[in-house]
Amino acid sequence: MRLFALGGQSALADAVAASIGIELDPLEEREFPDGEHKSRPLVSVRKQDVYVVAGLHGRGGRTAGDRLLRLLFFMATCRENGADRVTAVVPYLPFMRKERQTKPRDPVTSRYVAELFEAVGTSMVVTLEVHNPAAFQNAFRCPTTHLDAHHLLARRMKEIATGGAVVLSPDSGGMHRANLVRDALQREAGAEIGMAMMEKHRSLDILSGNLFAGEVHGADVFIVDDIIATGGTILRAAEACRERGANRVFALATHGLFSPEAGQLFEQGRLDGVIVTDSTAPFSLPAGATDRLEVLGCGPLLGQAIARLHGGGSINRLLNPQG
Repeated sequence: MRLFALGGQSALADAVAASIGIELDPLEEREFPDGEHKSRPLVSVRKQDVYVVAGLHGRGGRTAGDRLLRLLFFMATCRENGADRVTAVVPYLPFMRKERQTKPRDPVTSRYVAELFEAVGTSMVVTLEVHNPAAFQNAFRCPTTHLDAHHLLARRMKEIATGGAVVLSPDSGGMHRANLVRDALQREAGAEIGMAMMEKHRSLDILSGNLFAGEVHGADVFIVDDIIATGGTILRAAEACRERGANRVFALATHGLFSPEAGQLFEQGRLDGVIVTDSTAPFSLPAGATDRLEVLGCGPLLGQAIARLHGGGSINRLLNPQG
């Protein structure tokens, strides 16, 4: 097996390698003055089972599209040089939120990204918590492995909750995800956990909708989403919980994209804490924000998935340890 980390050495890639007891293989990433680039493995990949860990979120002067292109080129290079299998391990897979046409002539970028991976001979795409798992699986013709952080989040929620706990979805579209996290928390805590939902409609980046379903008075409320970008959806739900007498309110998401507007999440009195994984670390946050941010490591989860895929183990048992 060969394990590469594209985009420079990172704490997450190191954690992935350490969790399965191997070292990252060396590669060259070269920039040219005109903006072009090349990447190549510095060890033989012929007849090897190759795994490429790559962060595809836009940051540090590189867009999500630029990072995606670099990954595709590197995977094609491995195929060109005789690799038996090449698997993309992308903790955050961009362009997956546009999986259907909602307006005339809309793009369906999830399908286009899938076609790009297929075009370079990708054997499998492994990712963590996409926006719509069913749409993700249907977009790809090559095999995919969809991981989730439900038990990772649930274990931390169990430690935080001091009394009654409620899991809240900040919109109707996230109810399935929130229910899965709630189920994981119930198994971890061995107790019944409440459920709530906030209505949300978005048009031209304007949020609306006031329907609130569920009882949160006196409870620790955990607002669960897949992505935190601007934080607007989270804040609407948090304010609604405060108005209804919630004890404490926390925001939890797998991916912390944190656009500049997300600084409002960390203002005094808005939330009691924000919890994300390190799938898109390091984060660009205002000074002092990290005091209210907790980051859970997903490296061991990704590493164990790689080990099981390479050795023929069960991904289901990895995701459902108590199942």
